[in-house]
Amino acid sequence: MAVKVFVVDDSAVVRQALAHMLAGNSEVELIGSAANPLLAMAAIAKNPPDVLLLDIEMPGMDGLTFLRQIMAGTPIPTVICSTLSTAGSKIALEALSAGAVAVLAKPKLGVKQHLDESRHEMIQTLKTAAKSRPRARLAGGGGSGPGPALAPRNTGHTSVHAFAMNKPVVIGSSTGGTQALELVLTRLPADAPGIAITQHMPEKFTAMYAQRLDSICAMNVRECKDGDRLERGVVLIAPGGRHMQMRKAAGQYYMGVVDGPPVNRHKPSVDVLFRSASECAGRDVLGIILTGMGDDGARGMKMLHDGGARTIAQNEETCVVFGMPKEAIKLQAVDDILPLEGVARAILQFDSRA
Repeated sequence: MAVKVFVVDDSAVVRQALAHMLAGNSEVELIGSAANPLLAMAAIAKNPPDVLLLDIEMPGMDGLTFLRQIMAGTPIPTVICSTLSTAGSKIALEALSAGAVAVLAKPKLGVKQHLDESRHEMIQTLKTAAKSRPRARLAGGGGSGPGPALAPRNTGHTSVHAFAMNKPVVIGSSTGGTQALELVLTRLPADAPGIAITQHMPEKFTAMYAQRLDSICAMNVRECKDGDRLERGVVLIAPGGRHMQMRKAAGQYYMGVVDGPPVNRHKPSVDVLFRSASECAGRDVLGIILTGMGDDGARGMKMLHDGGARTIAQNEETCVVFGMPKEAIKLQAVDDILPLEGVARAILQFDSRA
């Protein structure tokens, strides 16, 4: 059965281009469109779509407000189609946090040509979104209750972990990962072990995403730069459009940011991070794979597992898309399968073992 899609975009050019793109496709069916959320509400209530394709900068009611209303009632898998301006990117990140499944780039100029050229990506994203289970905002009230109190960044006293060996943590995630990571990281204290994260995300989003996390987490979060040291209290996010690799020198862990072809259709790739962590950290690293479509990270996690590292996958019930964890489990690369709410605790338990 074809995936039913409803488009909300104030541009008539975009609506026409999307109708042309999806026409005749047996897997995706455009069941309607509207120029703004106010017009869309009645149509969606009468004939609910499988996926909502939503612009975020519109007159009247903006797409973000509309998305929050949807997620507060009966959630519909939603894909954001937005320009990658600075303002647009910030709002799109808020949309991901509010429950959107994915974000697709839309240029300010040449929209029709861009949509034609990105037809395959668009259709695959819509099909994956239809299989997802969107969850309204997880952090700060989602999940199974409040997390532990967060330690302040600068306490003025020596932490019990201040001089402990740094046992690094590597995390890979994709669809649904922005929410999942927020829940995990906001439950960690300021002196938690260094964490390197590869989250599939467009190039202009990662710096702002890191800034957002930094503003709500006890740990220091930033977009990774080549040569950054991975140390306690620090979370490094792989920059969009570049791979991130772990290195070790003089007993310390550093991150390299490198260019190169996509791996498993992604750049940054989770497999690149996991494989490098296995090679330089061996059994001293904790590997975690969270919600996401596809199989990126599965083979890298197998390498971690077989090298003696501890490995964890998010369980199906709490995943927005149970793709990447499922593939890692299939490869027998996972030691534990945990609900998202248990991941922060597992990180602290790993850190405390002798």
